[in-house]
Amino acid sequence: MTAWRAGEQLGPYELIGAIGAGGMGEVWKARDTRLGRVVAIKRLKSEHAERFQREARAIAALNHPHICQIYDAGVDYLVMEHVEGKPLKGPLLVDDAVRLAIQIAGALEEAHSKGIIHRDLKPGNILITRKGEAKLLDFGLAKLEEPGPRGDTFSTLTVGLTEAGVVVGTVAYMSPEQAQGLAVDTRSDIFSFGLVLYEMLSGKRAFSGDTPMATLAAIVKDEPAPLAAPEALERIVRRCLAKQATQRFQTMAEVRKALEQAGQAGSVSQQQPSIAVLPFANMSADKENEYFGDGLAEEIINVLANVPGMKVTARTSSFFFRGKDVEFGEIGRRLNVEHILEGSVRRAGNRIRVTAQLIKAADGFHVWSERYDRELTDIFAIQDEITRAIAAALQMKLSPEPAAQRHVPALRAYEAYLKARDLWFNGARPELLPRFKELLERAIELDPKFALAHSFLGIYYTMQASLSLKLAREVVPLALAAEQAALRVDPSLAEAHAILAVCIGGYEYDWAGAERHWRLAMAREPASRDIRFWYGNHHLLPIGRTAEAVEAMEWGLQGDPLNLMYRWLLARGLRLAGRLDDVEAELRAVLEIDENYPHALATLGSICAQQGRFEEALTVTRKANAVMPWSNPVIGQLAALLVRTGAASQADHLIEKLGPGTAPGAASGLVIFHAVCGDLDRAAKWAELAIEQRDMPFVQNLGPFLQPTPWWPALAKLMNLPETAAA
Repeated sequence: MTAWRAGEQLGPYELIGAIGAGGMGEVWKARDTRLGRVVAIKRLKSEHAERFQREARAIAALNHPHICQIYDAGVDYLVMEHVEGKPLKGPLLVDDAVRLAIQIAGALEEAHSKGIIHRDLKPGNILITRKGEAKLLDFGLAKLEEPGPRGDTFSTLTVGLTEAGVVVGTVAYMSPEQAQGLAVDTRSDIFSFGLVLYEMLSGKRAFSGDTPMATLAAIVKDEPAPLAAPEALERIVRRCLAKQATQRFQTMAEVRKALEQAGQAGSVSQQQPSIAVLPFANMSADKENEYFGDGLAEEIINVLANVPGMKVTARTSSFFFRGKDVEFGEIGRRLNVEHILEGSVRRAGNRIRVTAQLIKAADGFHVWSERYDRELTDIFAIQDEITRAIAAALQMKLSPEPAAQRHVPALRAYEAYLKARDLWFNGARPELLPRFKELLERAIELDPKFALAHSFLGIYYTMQASLSLKLAREVVPLALAAEQAALRVDPSLAEAHAILAVCIGGYEYDWAGAERHWRLAMAREPASRDIRFWYGNHHLLPIGRTAEAVEAMEWGLQGDPLNLMYRWLLARGLRLAGRLDDVEAELRAVLEIDENYPHALATLGSICAQQGRFEEALTVTRKANAVMPWSNPVIGQLAALLVRTGAASQADHLIEKLGPGTAPGAASGLVIFHAVCGDLDRAAKWAELAIEQRDMPFVQNLGPFLQPTPWWPALAKLMNLPETAAA
């Protein structure tokens, strides 16, 4: 195939520049000199030319605003409408998802009415234009349906490529009949449409596996995880994804009408008001007062999260946009919310001025705004007033039941607590931990009845063990004491029960005792998304309830999509579930947001090593080690990858750092080193020491290496886990 060049003339078309290339050819931007319009030219490799000539003749007859139009065809190229846009990508706001889904359904309805089945419907073949409209393209695998009863064999547009028994299409978006190489009809496109709609609503694929064959098997046999979407939309998706074609919608017209009815009946996002609370801007002369505005925003988030029917984005994701020049519409899209609360705080002596504005994300219009000038001691009353005003503006009702009497902390204690939380959420790095502890102890000293301060001090201690900064036996007893102190003050404090459960399970290996505290932590309705996430990560994963664990973690992330720590932990959970493709996709999504996020780098390196991609594993593990050089598990992984890539001499000094395995995380580092090097006997021996040391993330870190070995049952028994734990 002779190379094309910009400026070259192809009949009446002047080539402007290449747009992209793939296995079947390349796409160029060009100008039609006769009509003065910009077009796209798909140039085909010779073996595909006849196939796309057939496509051109079939699809050229389609005239629909949401189908990319074909204008012309040459011997080895197609001339198409040039669409400025990006491929469809979820998750989307529910209203946007419904609007686009109706457009896509209408496009398929048009194609089906002409006897054309797409057979390769996927997000990558749907462009979203600058005006926010959907354009369906790439009918390269399409086929014509001949008249006849459902289930008959059909003639195809591509002779020799689509007979029964041959699988065509993109694996993750096939129907069960496609996956099995059976004859297909328009109902196959309906299944694929259901997969696309599922991804539009959730941001995740409905089916996946470690290999293409595993994904095909899941499509044929498994059911997708439940969607956190309005019930009407869940019903539509479930019906589209019925395994038997006879149980699906029978036409795309039926699908389109069902979507239109769901929207008209208010079954979508209007039924559940959604909001993100941005950090309140610090307008005080003292710029160090930023923590106070953050604390105010966080308290409002916590109160709104308890309003029945209200969807509230968690702090981590809402605060992600601090200092970024991002429009409200983009924030709403990325957080999947309809409304945004922003505000400012100005402190002067004992006075405080708070302004707050409730904004509709879609158009930037103000729904409500207010200013409060009060004494500083009225800060908690201001929080209550703002949340009630928001609920009223969104026509929500706060619980009519009287709120449980809560302890109002001393103002100075509250300020010290807020400063500690500010350190935590802005990255409590090892060098900041002494200050973190100092602030919490100060808060407790100023107000011994401040239960949240006691509980947060417990988190400080467990974090040291989790990050391999201290041995668990040194800090977990202190964490237990802190949580028990919190519960003496407030016996119903959910956070204290949750951290107590983490310690009882991960340190004492008393999983039944941990379960009791988890139940107490989740007794309040609505249950905290954070605590549900912790329950999945710290409890369900180790005890072998992997599918439930991943579901709980995904549910926890729905209100916190930009929480990088949670997304990394979810990736570890997906790994234990055997969904390696999803693991890597999740990790790379984290690294797109923060290319130096160390935990994601380390886990990606481990995944690459597990698949034999040692050079790539070494590259990302080096980056992880550079960001957190204190992590002994990462040191062990780096040393092993140096050995695997022929640089064993460079690994010696790293192994020396791990010494006899008595330092925090060193035993786990040695497990990883020997496992990646292929010496599972020695890895299992070091695992016994790691278990004895109560290395708290042991199962999630090392389970993937050791579960397939004959030593796992004995290791699981040491932790009071079933032999199938975390499998």
